Amino acid sequence: MSGVLSGARDAINPLRQLTLDQLRQRTSLKWREYPDDVLPLWVAEMDVPLAEPVARAITDAVARGDTGYTAGTAYPRALAEFARRRWGWDGLAVERTALVPDVMHGVVEALRLVTGPGDAVVVNCPVYPPFYEFVAHAGRRIVEAPLGEDLRIDLDALEEVFRRARTGGRPAAYLLCSPHNPTGVIHTADELAAVADLAGRHGVRVVADEIHAPVVAGGARFTPYLSVPGAENGLSLMSASKGWNLAGLRGGLLIAGPAAAGDLARVPFEASVSTSHLGVIAHTAAFCDGGEWLDAVLTGLDDNRRLLAALLAEHLPAVGYHPGQATYLAWLDCRALGLGDDPAAVFLDRGRVALNSGSAFGTGGDGHVRLNLATAPELITEAVRRMAAAVV
Repeated sequence: MSGVLSGARDAINPLRQLTLDQLRQRTSLKWREYPDDVLPLWVAEMDVPLAEPVARAITDAVARGDTGYTAGTAYPRALAEFARRRWGWDGLAVERTALVPDVMHGVVEALRLVTGPGDAVVVNCPVYPPFYEFVAHAGRRIVEAPLGEDLRIDLDALEEVFRRARTGGRPAAYLLCSPHNPTGVIHTADELAAVADLAGRHGVRVVADEIHAPVVAGGARFTPYLSVPGAENGLSLMSASKGWNLAGLRGGLLIAGPAAAGDLARVPFEASVSTSHLGVIAHTAAFCDGGEWLDAVLTGLDDNRRLLAALLAEHLPAVGYHPGQATYLAWLDCRALGLGDDPAAVFLDRGRVALNSGSAFGTGGDGHVRLNLATAPELITEAVRRMAAAVV
C-alpha cells in the first residue's frame, strides 16, 4: 500500500513531471547558462510544468488577442483573498496597492519614495545579491546588519546599524527579505514586531521583499510584515513569481500600510504602465486558482529538503545544512571542506554542478553555496553525488 501511495504522490508532484531531456529544451537562463554536461541547481527557477490554471488563463488571453496594457484591480483582489486564506491576514487593502513591473523594480520605486540619493539602505547579510546591485543602481548605499549565528535577525546589531544609518538625520530604509533568501528563515511575528518597533524609534522606513511568501514548508507559517503592530508606515512587495515559477511573466504589487498610503500617489506612472498585462493575468490566475498546484509543489519541496539532508549526511557530512522553513533554496556551509571562499567554483569545475556562489550574498557568504531544491529528486541525488566526488 505504501508503494501505491508513493506512486500516487509522484504522479501529482510537479517536481517529478519533467525529464532531464525535456528540461534541456528550455531556453530560460537556468538551462542555457551552462553546457549540457552541467547540472544547473542555481538560479531561482523551478523545474515544473506551468500550473494548469495559469496556462489556461494565458492561452485564453492570447486566443482573444488580449495583449494590450493592463488595467483593473483583479490582481490585488486575488492576492488579498489569497492572503486571507493562507495567512489569516485581511489587512491587504486593494486601494493601497500599485502595480509594478516586478518585485525588484518595485523595491527600487519604494526606496525612491522613502530615501534620497546617497541615503542608507540596511540589509541583513548574507542576502539576495540583487539587493546590492539594484540599490547601488538607484544611487543609495548599502549598510549591512549581519544575521546572527543562528541565521536569524540580530536585533541588537540591527539597532546599532539603524543608529549609524540615521547619522546626521538623513533618511534611511531597511530592506527586509521575508522569508529570507538564501537561508529560508521565516521571521516570526514577534521578530517582525520588534523590527517595526526599532524602525519606528529610529525613524527608519521598512520595505519588505516578500516574494517567497507562498513557498513555506509543512507546519511553518508566514507572517506578512504589514500585519504586525507598528508596521503601519511600511511598504511591501509581493507577487506569484516564486510560488508558481512566473519570472518570465512579470508583474508585482507594491502594498502600503495605512500610514504609507500617501506614498503610493508618488509612484511614477511609467512604473505601473510598464507592468506586463499577460504577467498580471498569470499572477491573478495563480493566486485565484493555483492553490492546489502550489500545495503539490510544497509537498514535493518538503520531500526534497529531507532528501538533501539525508544525502549530505551520507556523502558530505562536513557540509552544514539547516533545512529552511520557506523558499526552495538550500544554504550550505562548505567551509569545513577546505575549498576556499568560493566552493561553487570547485563544484562547477570538478563536479559539473552549477550552484550560486555564497560570496555574492555579502558578508557571511564566503565558503557557502546556495542550491536550488525545486527540481526532481533524482537530479538532487546526482548533484550531491557529483559534489562529493569533487572533493575527494
